[in-house]
Amino acid sequence: MKILLIDPPFYRFIGYYNRYFPLGIAYLAAVLQQNGHEVQIYDADSNVNPTKMDFTRLEEDYPTYLNALKDDNHEIWQKMREQISNFQPDIVGITIWTTFAASAFKVASICKQYNKDVPVVFGGPHGTIKYDEIMRICPDVDVIVKGEGENTLLELVQKQKDKKRIDKKILKDIKGIVYRHNGTFVNNPEREFIEDLDSLPLPARELLVNKDSYDSEDMGLLMTSRGCPYNCSYCATSIWKRKIRYRSIDNVIDEIRLVKNRYKTRQFTFKDDSFTVSRKRVMELCDRLIGENLDINWDCNTRVNLIDEEMLKKMKKAGCNSIKVGIETGSERILKLMNKGTTLSQARSAAKLLRKAGIHWTAYFMMGLPTETKAESYETLKLLKELKPDFASLSVYEPFPGTDLFEMGIEKNLVQRQRSLEEFNRISPKYYYVKDTDKRVDTMSNEELEKLEAEMKRKFHKYNMGFSKLVKRAKSRSRLYLHKPQALCGDIKKFLSWMG
Repeated sequence: MKILLIDPPFYRFIGYYNRYFPLGIAYLAAVLQQNGHEVQIYDADSNVNPTKMDFTRLEEDYPTYLNALKDDNHEIWQKMREQISNFQPDIVGITIWTTFAASAFKVASICKQYNKDVPVVFGGPHGTIKYDEIMRICPDVDVIVKGEGENTLLELVQKQKDKKRIDKKILKDIKGIVYRHNGTFVNNPEREFIEDLDSLPLPARELLVNKDSYDSEDMGLLMTSRGCPYNCSYCATSIWKRKIRYRSIDNVIDEIRLVKNRYKTRQFTFKDDSFTVSRKRVMELCDRLIGENLDINWDCNTRVNLIDEEMLKKMKKAGCNSIKVGIETGSERILKLMNKGTTLSQARSAAKLLRKAGIHWTAYFMMGLPTETKAESYETLKLLKELKPDFASLSVYEPFPGTDLFEMGIEKNLVQRQRSLEEFNRISPKYYYVKDTDKRVDTMSNEELEKLEAEMKRKFHKYNMGFSKLVKRAKSRSRLYLHKPQALCGDIKKFLSWMG
């Protein structure tokens, strides 16, 4: 069968850089191709000429995105129709994330305009959590794949065979799906997780329709594990049951070697939720990277309570040149509200370790959570100046379904549990589940919050502009620049975009 997998457009509408390829559907594509199907990956959000980089100002361009949703003649939608028509898929799979939900709904509608009988399958985090809402408001979706999708989508495709429309009889025994039936929907039992991740083929980067829009660094995205054992109240990783599964070191090395040889990649990104959960495994992987003499650099995400001096030293020797750490807040009370499982003392210790290791590090912070006061936001600003990260990112809390804070927001009358299709097309993605945009938090007026938000973002931006920080960022990527001088030109262009 011919299967078209689509990552819906979002950043592309508003001119923002959108790095990497869609890893999740590249795994799906690999499994389908391995089983004899013809597959294309259409990353409709790949932007060949981005101009913007400052994501703290993203919401300023949301009106442009909302207008594009209404414009059926928009160039991006025209190209979408062209891609679907040229490939003539038997089944279409679409990724849906909460922020991009309206775009995913639009893509589903375009697919049905092409052929009202073509099965449209949704998958991804938002589909897993809000399948009931999707089935209620978007009649163009036939099936939703919940959770891990490789085996579920493969079974669906294999049973569908050459049928030109969705066959309801084959759906009742497929675990891990939701489907329409007799005017309502059926929620089948969950599918078991894939225990042996090595059994999966490597992501099918070669099936990307627009491979030329990615640089070698974009192709270096990979995950060495799936899942997260923690339960932060702002994060929906609980859908993975707080269970973590690992690929073997051999399997990871094979992917690194393949990507380096095929795409000339020198800078990789390990996108695990928390890369250093298993200290023993990190040390083993580092030893292999050193022993194999792969001569690469890489970055990762971790937590302040999961690093130590010996491990950081080994990681740097193995090529790690950047680490991203969630600090979140300068308030112990808010940290506990987040159920982060870390302390400010651990954050301070981690900052010292990272500085001593000489690895470029980014600190992620958040503001605007339920019950957070202005004074507690200023504590975050104070902690930023104390920790002195090489780069600091500030995000404003948004209520995402499937999180504990989402439920807390409902209790405090700040969050709307359900939305209509019309609301998704009209409301800024920042406010999708905010009940009243004039009451985003319960501790201050919206006017006060907006002023505080503008002040915090301005101070974070000023902090990041320090000359020494820019030099350290460039120094951390110097080996990449030696191998690929064009990477330096690309970074300068991104910096100028961020400045603008």
